[in-house]
Amino acid sequence: MSDKELIDELFNNADGLTEKQKQIIQAAIESFAEKGYASTSTSEIAKKAGVAEGTIFRHYKTKKDLLLSIAAPAMAKLIAPFVIKDLDKVLNQDFERFEDFLQAMIENRMKFLNKNLTLFRILIQEIPFQPELKAQFKEHIASKVVERFLKVITHYQEKGQIIDLPPYTVIRLVASSIFGYLIGRNLLFPELDWDDQVEIEKTVNFIMHGIAPKK
Repeated sequence: MSDKELIDELFNNADGLTEKQKQIIQAAIESFAEKGYASTSTSEIAKKAGVAEGTIFRHYKTKKDLLLSIAAPAMAKLIAPFVIKDLDKVLNQDFERFEDFLQAMIENRMKFLNKNLTLFRILIQEIPFQPELKAQFKEHIASKVVERFLKVITHYQEKGQIIDLPPYTVIRLVASSIFGYLIGRNLLFPELDWDDQVEIEKTVNFIMHGIAPKK
């Protein structure tokens, strides 16, 4: 999905959104994803959008307002529904082994990120530093997903495939490993010659050796 298609998807039928605002939003998405929010100036966004800097401030009081105007609908209208829908493809299957579930989960997230990498880059960079984005993430995504994962973890613990740790602890350890791989693969070192199948298998093996019960 191109940045223009992304904007059309996010702001379709938005009341009063002018063409200049769309240009500003598209330029901001590209700039925030490329340089990060803190390192991007409104003058750079204005230049990329082909508008005067004052035009930005007529529509958005601050640079942060511009960021939130992108992230809020992205979280509510695009990311959250597709995260839940995509995850359901994995969560609704009954895998015999927890490692098979993990492999399917990572492959599923890889496909999702490949389609939404620009927004993912912005959100992953800014959520830790923006309380409003963190609250939206918890509301639209985290709270809905964690409850589903708790049931999955409990299921495999009852089957004797995961050690007896609190399910929230297992989720944290598993999520840290998976997102560590995805962030390294897509954001930190995308230029490396990745063999995704091999790396996914290594990630699953690393997780399982840490949480599988001792024989």
